[in-house]
Amino acid sequence: MVTTRRTQQERRTQAEAALLDAAAELVVECGVRSLTLARVGERAGYSRGIVTHHFGSKQALLERLARATQAGFVPGLADLPPGLDRLLKLVDGYVGALGDVGIMNRAFLLLWTEAATASELAPTFRERDEAFRSDLRSDVAAGIADGDVRPDVEPDDVAVVVVGQLRGIGLQRLLDPGAVDTARLRHTVTDYWRRALSVS
Repeated sequence: MVTTRRTQQERRTQAEAALLDAAAELVVECGVRSLTLARVGERAGYSRGIVTHHFGSKQALLERLARATQAGFVPGLADLPPGLDRLLKLVDGYVGALGDVGIMNRAFLLLWTEAATASELAPTFRERDEAFRSDLRSDVAAGIADGDVRPDVEPDDVAVVVVGQLRGIGLQRLLDPGAVDTARLRHTVTDYWRRALSVS
């Protein structure tokens, strides 16, 4: 039997993924404040030195984790042009994805809430939230230009409210999964925004 040796890049990618998974698990189990490079390495089956080699510091690890936990949360949006349809698909997909909140999604929500009081997290999450709001503003502005969204709608306000609503639903789901029926709620929330924004 012939075995193919992994390239250095493949080994690096696999190690980073394992370290990020371990960091997410520790955040969910113990919180951000108890996260150390040594504990991440031990959980992933690597040494602390490997964690330091890949990320350099706890701050850099948390920044990478914040980005990794958001990546691909609602797949298929990158191929859609900005506009009302994209915004509604994002809302529907986001609430739907909360129905099966995995370890990375739970870690993101916990990191996001801790960012309000953790100075090392705040800059990263301000940037992530602004990127989210920017996409939503683009959708609303494009919808207005296309004639699909009412011209009196303020893109900045919609962006702030949508982010707050989606993250708020996520936190409720995290705290009390049985109280949040995402299968039903995704349609309710999507229909709300369709009616609130549509010209007719």
